[in-house]
Amino acid sequence: MLPESISFSIDPDETYLVAGAGGFIGGHLVADLRERGVKRIRAVDIKPRNQWFQRFSDVENRVMNLQELEACRAAVNGCDVVYNLAADMGGMGFIENNKALCMLSVLINTHLLTAARETGASRFFYASSACVYAAGKQGSEDNPGLVEADAYPAEPEDGYGWEKLFSERMCRHFREDFGVETRVARFHNVYGPHGSWEGGREKAPAAICRKVAQARLSGNHEIEIWGDGKQTRSFMYIDDCINGIHRFTGSRHLMEPLNLGSSEMVSIDQLVDIVEEIAGVRLRRRYNVDAPKGVRGRSSDNTRILETFGWEPSISLRDGLERTYAWIFNQMSARTAEDRGVLRMFIAPKASSSGEGEHRAASAETADAGLSLPS
Repeated sequence: MLPESISFSIDPDETYLVAGAGGFIGGHLVADLRERGVKRIRAVDIKPRNQWFQRFSDVENRVMNLQELEACRAAVNGCDVVYNLAADMGGMGFIENNKALCMLSVLINTHLLTAARETGASRFFYASSACVYAAGKQGSEDNPGLVEADAYPAEPEDGYGWEKLFSERMCRHFREDFGVETRVARFHNVYGPHGSWEGGREKAPAAICRKVAQARLSGNHEIEIWGDGKQTRSFMYIDDCINGIHRFTGSRHLMEPLNLGSSEMVSIDQLVDIVEEIAGVRLRRRYNVDAPKGVRGRSSDNTRILETFGWEPSISLRDGLERTYAWIFNQMSARTAEDRGVLRMFIAPKASSSGEGEHRAASAETADAGLSLPS
């Protein structure tokens, strides 16, 4: 079989549902669909709209709890293509401490599949995770790359990984038994701008970027690293992820789950090295070996995705981190500037009749607001 390198397409006349549109990947997917000329996009998330990472006024934005069947029926009604990116999840700290919440996401996929079957949606994409892979295959930092068969015998990440593996099987059986055209991608550590970078739900690249930026802004040149720094991962930039989603969803022949991730494996220490180089700083490293750290080694084997599409994620970690660090640094700088502005409101001297004091404060705020990525 020839690779499906050019078989995927986006039909601008179809109606697309993005479940989890207020999240990191969902927001980027909505933005990409708009750029491709899609006019009818239904964006759904449980979060209030002011908490969505990206939101667009020309899109049908709905706040709905997709753990409920009736909400899923209303969300899917009239849609041709369903992207299920909705899940209660975060970085390793969140996953290890919220197993029940992660497992409840099984309701989202089950009810969306039920609604897609009832309404006759033409395609259904499910975002799975490398957390489905057996822990026994990830005990060494020298991981050669996880192949798709390594998900069985089943020993996935407790909570989150079990939910993902079960939902993969639901997709398979809805395709086999009911004819719902499901496609499943196993994401490997997606990162980039417009995502969580603080609060406990952020993943390693965003957390490291935040810590390095904080060290740069504060002058305290120290960083805490969870684990011993030798655990390994591969990280996929968001643009590669969106490209892959379209290829999976538009595939004519893809039946089984495939890896969607970079094969560029690095240690956490190497990840810190790259961000330090981008920021132009060197930090003292303090290792917290008692913090959540996940499996010892995980990377994506891309043999099957290359065979299927003649393509694999290719944006280098350095290039992706440059863009991600710049965005996070600017978010933090803008917040610092805003905090300074609020402080000046309380400590600035009363303006003279000429308005001199008011002018000085305004000029300082303007200068702070212009902060950007340091060269």
